[in-house]
Amino acid sequence: MKSNVGGIDKIARIVVGALLILLALTGAIGAWGWIGVLPLATGLFNFCPAYSLFGINTCKLKK
Repeated sequence: MKSNVGGIDKIARIVVGALLILLALTGAIGAWGWIGVLPLATGLFNFCPAYSLFGINTCKLKK
């Protein structure tokens, strides 16, 4: 698994994922808020399978 999520993308995924889970726990948005597990996991693991399929990489290149 090569990292393909970095920088602002990573931070946004973690924040959005945690927010969706929090809202699901409080009952504010219902059960669909558990979808927040996906962006949270991809942000924490620095890998997005969809990015691999489409050839996208938001990590800075290492020289």
